[in-house]
Amino acid sequence: MELMLTLGWMGIFSPMILGAIGSIIGCSRAGQAACGALLETETGHGRYIGVSAMPSSQSIYGIVLMLSLNRAVSIENAPGLFAIGVLVGTALLFSAVQQGNCCASSINVSKHKPEIFGLSIAPAAVVEGFAVFAFVFALLLVGSLPGQ
Repeated sequence: MELMLTLGWMGIFSPMILGAIGSIIGCSRAGQAACGALLETETGHGRYIGVSAMPSSQSIYGIVLMLSLNRAVSIENAPGLFAIGVLVGTALLFSAVQQGNCCASSINVSKHKPEIFGLSIAPAAVVEGFAVFAFVFALLLVGSLPGQ
């Protein structure tokens, strides 16, 4: 029983922690590409730095989900809390990491051909869409958990 309650508490905090880990990795990868672009270009520095912050949104989704999941943990709701929190948190982690890769690629390509910057950022927006899908799905499921 104690293990089940512990897993429930882990589920509450997992979306924030996992989303933050993914955002750290994603922003780091994109930020490194932005720093490289600063050395190779004369203009457009602001947009490179802005793009490198895109993966940070998964941390925000994780925080909102954590607050939505926050409730007294019981044997009835612990499995649901764990499943929603850990699975969606994992999706946010992978989304942020891959969005960072997309942003780094966008920065690298647009420093050589600035006119395609808008098109090159589209894959990062698609990846963000999947994070939003997971987030909305989780919020819908939270309403069905016992003990609100």
